[in-house]
Amino acid sequence: MGFLLTADAAAATGGGLVMVIYIVVIVAFMYFIMIRPQKKEQKRVAAMLADMAVGDCVLTTSGFYGIVIDINDDTVIVEFGSNKNCRIPMQKSAVAQIEKADAE
Repeated sequence: MGFLLTADAAAATGGGLVMVIYIVVIVAFMYFIMIRPQKKEQKRVAAMLADMAVGDCVLTTSGFYGIVIDINDDTVIVEFGSNKNCRIPMQKSAVAQIEKADAE
């Protein structure tokens, strides 16, 4: 009888180890599928915004194309269209894409 209890205790411990391994595998899978790509994208966007310069053509998140006129800490003044009086200040986070002026 004592032998059966020992075997059951060993099986329960082995089952607990398998459960821990499954949890570790699931957490690692979630990290590599969800968290890591999101952090890479955040780094790419931060590098893009840090590399922005006056004269660059930008695409805003609302779909407007414009030229960067002035850059402050967290705001950008963008000139839209051929009308030189249409200058709008906006947050840097509103810029979705940058095309460098030298790339032509």
